[in-house]
Amino acid sequence: MSFLDTLLGRKHPPMIGLDISSSSVKLVELGQTANGEYVVERFGVERFEKGWIADGQIEKFDEVAEAVKRVVSKSGTKTRQVVMAMPQSAVITKKIMLPAGLREEELELQVETEANQYIPFSLDEVSLDFCVIGPSPTSVGDVEVLIAASRKDRVQDRQGLAEAAGLTPAVLDIESHASRLAMSRVIASLPNEGKDALVALFEIGADTTSLKVLRDEEMLYDRDQAFGGSQLTQLISRQYGFSYEEAEQKKLAADLPDDYETSLLAPFVDSLSQEIGRALQYFFTSTPHHKVHYVMLAGGTATLPGLKDRVTELTGFASMVVNPFENMRLGSAVRESKLRREAPSYLTACGLAMRRFVQ
Repeated sequence: MSFLDTLLGRKHPPMIGLDISSSSVKLVELGQTANGEYVVERFGVERFEKGWIADGQIEKFDEVAEAVKRVVSKSGTKTRQVVMAMPQSAVITKKIMLPAGLREEELELQVETEANQYIPFSLDEVSLDFCVIGPSPTSVGDVEVLIAASRKDRVQDRQGLAEAAGLTPAVLDIESHASRLAMSRVIASLPNEGKDALVALFEIGADTTSLKVLRDEEMLYDRDQAFGGSQLTQLISRQYGFSYEEAEQKKLAADLPDDYETSLLAPFVDSLSQEIGRALQYFFTSTPHHKVHYVMLAGGTATLPGLKDRVTELTGFASMVVNPFENMRLGSAVRESKLRREAPSYLTACGLAMRRFVQ
């Protein structure tokens, strides 16, 4: 099992994508038709209680493992091979240049030597992997190599979760790589296949929102900020006297008092839109860029009523909510209305499931 396994050009048997975030575990299984169209075979989610996972660390292993078992069981999948991801914060990545034409063993030795300079732990304590990206654009006769390293205990936690749920971990990816893979389809559906377009992707999680600015295959900017959907849940909990879990359930089920939209939702949408505007301004002041062509919103909170329009209004840039399943066929086990409603929160899980087909 290794990071970036499928980037090395291997095609895999059926695998499910399993995205473990601070608030839930999401499952996606994709198939493919003979002419290469993706088919959504299964998807599902199980929520976590607050504190089960904190800052990417699994604090309540048994409870999380049970939730993983439940989502697998409810989905009805027979597939046991699984692709999972490490949070970006748990992985050190570095691009290096090495001479082209090295044999695999020579590459491994060179990577280990280089890795010593960039990794603040002993190599005995980390899981290390690398993949050759391709010829260096700046240095003739060299290749670009991406190194990825994470502490062994963090990797073993993820492996252990899969195994506790009766699954076989086949690939361990990085969350941001998986979401970018899913985004590549979304961007390709834009006018002119999205070529040269600057796309600002906001993934709004429970506690953290990440901004990635993408252009073609390149990530120009990546920054996390501490705001997300759990802030709205906390406001609901305080305003109406619900427990946090109860507030989250009622938020998801749209089962809240009549004054909710005016007293909590509208001000929250406004405040979230302003945070998004500020994050874009920060990008403009710290880079040579002064505009983006599209603002794309992903994550469960992206579907809040009025958010997309408010972001457009405040920033002046066209905004859209991401559906990673756009133009995919739906298998017989999939409820279209549910998939459409929840699609933006499955960006990373969809990217993980796509790993099976990446060559």
